[in-house]
Amino acid sequence: MSIVRSSLIMASGTVFSRFLGILRAILLAATIGVTTNAADAFGVANQLPNNVYAIIAGGVLNAVLVPQIVRARAHLDGGKAYIGRLLTIAIVTFGSITILTTISAPLLVSLYTSGWEADQLVLATAFAYWCLPQLFFYGLYSMLGEVLNAKSKFGPYMWAPVLNNIVAIVGMGAFIWQFGLDPTGQQSVADWTQAQIAWLAGSATMGVAFQALILFVFWKKMGLSFKLNFSWRGVGLGPAMKTASWTLGMLIVTQIGGIVQTAVASSAIEGREFLVDDSVAIASVAAMSVAWLIFMLPHSVATVSIATAYFTRMSIHAMEKKFEELKKDLVDGLRTIAMISVLATTALIVLAYPVSRVFVGELPSAIALGNVVIAMVVGLLPFSYVFMIQRAFYSLEDTRTPFIFTVIQVGVNIVGSLIVGIYVEDLWMVVGLSLVTSGSILVQSGLAFILFKRKFGALGHGELSIVTAKFVGAALVAGASGYGLLQAMGGVGAGAFAVQTVISSVLTCLTVGFEIAIVYIAVLKLLKVQEVSILLAPVVRLLRR
Repeated sequence: MSIVRSSLIMASGTVFSRFLGILRAILLAATIGVTTNAADAFGVANQLPNNVYAIIAGGVLNAVLVPQIVRARAHLDGGKAYIGRLLTIAIVTFGSITILTTISAPLLVSLYTSGWEADQLVLATAFAYWCLPQLFFYGLYSMLGEVLNAKSKFGPYMWAPVLNNIVAIVGMGAFIWQFGLDPTGQQSVADWTQAQIAWLAGSATMGVAFQALILFVFWKKMGLSFKLNFSWRGVGLGPAMKTASWTLGMLIVTQIGGIVQTAVASSAIEGREFLVDDSVAIASVAAMSVAWLIFMLPHSVATVSIATAYFTRMSIHAMEKKFEELKKDLVDGLRTIAMISVLATTALIVLAYPVSRVFVGELPSAIALGNVVIAMVVGLLPFSYVFMIQRAFYSLEDTRTPFIFTVIQVGVNIVGSLIVGIYVEDLWMVVGLSLVTSGSILVQSGLAFILFKRKFGALGHGELSIVTAKFVGAALVAGASGYGLLQAMGGVGAGAFAVQTVISSVLTCLTVGFEIAIVYIAVLKLLKVQEVSILLAPVVRLLRR
């Protein structure tokens, strides 16, 4: 299967999943708001399983599974024993850690928050008891999915989250039907009932469970089978664990930075007590989560799909010692990722407030969220670069180098976050944190390129820099064109069409976004950038048919 076709299959699943994820986020914002104390309590609790999962396995699985499973194909049984033992270890590990972390919910909530009153901590902890079991199913989903990816079956892994979102949306609909909407936080955090907590957080966990379990269906279709196997010696698990150690260290360091940043962001809610102007809203943890969802949309659709497809191929080239072909794959992936990331960055900066208005019903909250989005997407291109280069290192079974440039990024982020927490007022605190993150990722990206060049040689003859400059130039022209159209439509002030209603905001995003994309593609065609033709080829063939 070609890289383009594999990427499109994954991207199609991701697009649909992200569309449902956006709908889910819109429903959640309508239900409990974005700049409310209840939203922040749920935001912290629902993020906890992701954070703990990231520490114990998130990147470890990506770093070791695909290369190791590719190599395990050479075993007499085609790698079946190896896969069975890996999955058994994962089930035992994730099951044990899920129980321990769920018991430790109060401690985890207090670790990720700062300056919260007792009632809000109690609500967040109650949510956490329901959300933390997601940890087990995230681990199971990643294990099952990475095995499919290693066998070049990319679709199921990217389409399974669709079921997750469907289940969560149905659960949220049931919540709204029973308890109604409260986007401005009229209900006190002390008045939440056990039934409300169970419906909101329980449906979120059920969605993750379905996301994982559905992959067993695709395993069966591929002829894969699984039986618990506790004979963990003799099939080469040692190299995988050794490779994983650096990645585990990297993830622990990353989460330390996340704890500091989330704690600083959570302290911003103290400023809400002193607000006297209804035209102003203060962003905190929930707004940061929604901004991250918006940020991750282009990254998930483009970067993850492209990088996942290239990752398997780079792993094969690494195993065959074809390092020049591996570097060519890396450059090709980076060029395509850069083209899409630069376009997405431009569109999201121009349309930050209309996009945010889709998620929240009040203009002040939309403005607060939009400011965070702008600060965050500045780091989209370097973030995507780092993601792809990490996969190249992982395919070469080098997890030590990513640890080095990630530790430096986290160090910059922690220092910057603490400075923001001390010197920046609550109104701009989350915006400041997002800018710090973008800046630290830019540093990380530069270090990643330098260290890769030092270890494995240069990537081409400056072609990536040249083509990236073309992307940025085209984006400036397209962004100016889109901004002009947005102003011609009335801008984004109070009562403007672009932020008046959800429907008008969607129409604005579609209209202005379409113009930005057309101008961007046209300029790149004039500059004779080959990625445009490659990307548009499937669309052209479809239209011809």
